Amino acid sequence: MGMLAMVACQASAPWQHGEWLDLSHDFAADTIYWPTADGFELETVADGETSGGYYYSAKNFAGAEHGGTHIDAPVHFARGGTTVDRIPVDHLVGPAVVVDVTEQAAANRDYQVSVADFEAFEAAHGRIPRGAIVLLYTGMARYWPDAERYMGTAARGEEAVPQLHFPGLDREAALWLATKREIHAVGLDTPSIDYGQSRLFHSHRVLFAAGIPAFENVAGLDRMPPTGATVIALPMKIRGGTGGPLRIIAWLP
Repeated sequence: MGMLAMVACQASAPWQHGEWLDLSHDFAADTIYWPTADGFELETVADGETSGGYYYSAKNFAGAEHGGTHIDAPVHFARGGTTVDRIPVDHLVGPAVVVDVTEQAAANRDYQVSVADFEAFEAAHGRIPRGAIVLLYTGMARYWPDAERYMGTAARGEEAVPQLHFPGLDREAALWLATKREIHAVGLDTPSIDYGQSRLFHSHRVLFAAGIPAFENVAGLDRMPPTGATVIALPMKIRGGTGGPLRIIAWLP
C-alpha cells in the first residue's frame, strides 16, 4: 500500500462504523426567515448547451445571514464580539448533548428551556462535558417549512414580530450554561435561541457576551441520541459576518 493510500485509510478509519446525519434544512424559496429579513433567492444565470457543445449551469443566490439553518456569531448581539469567520473551528465541532423538551413544548409553545431541564438531563445522562455542543430538541422542526405552524405566523414585516410563538432558552439557563459549563455552542430546532415572544433577547446577549455561538433552525434532532454523537457545524465563512448559512451534521458511532 502506498503512503497516500495508507494515510487515507487511517484518516477514514474512525468513521467506518456508524451513521452520518444531516441536521440541516435545505435553502429554497420556502425556507423560513425572520419576518423582517430578506428571504432566499436563487437566480438562474445559465442552464443549457453552450456554443462549444457542452452543458453549463450556474446560479446566483441571495438572502439574509439569519434564515434557514444558520449560525449566529457572537457579534450578532455583542459589540466587539467574534464575527462568523473568526469563530475557532474547534468550537464548531464537539460532543453532542441533546436535551429533549418536546413534552414541555407541546404543552406550551412559548416554553423556555430551564436550568431544571439541564439538571434533569444531567441526573439521567451525566454531566454536560467540556466542549459540548448543546442541542435543544423542542419538536418544532416537524412543522418545517410551514411558517405559521413552525413559528406562529406566516406574516411578514415588523407587524408580524408580536405574533411569533415558539420555544427558546430561558435567560437563567443561558447564564447557567455560560458560567457553570464549558460548552462550545448551543443549537435548537426553532428560529431563535430566545423564545418567540422575547423582546430583549436576553439569551442571545448572555451567550454571545460569553463568546458562545448559536445554531438556529436545526433539523433532525428526533434522530439524535441524548449523548454519544459528534457534531460538526460549519458555516459559510463570511468575513465580518454576524452569521450565515450552516451545514450541520452529526456522526453516530
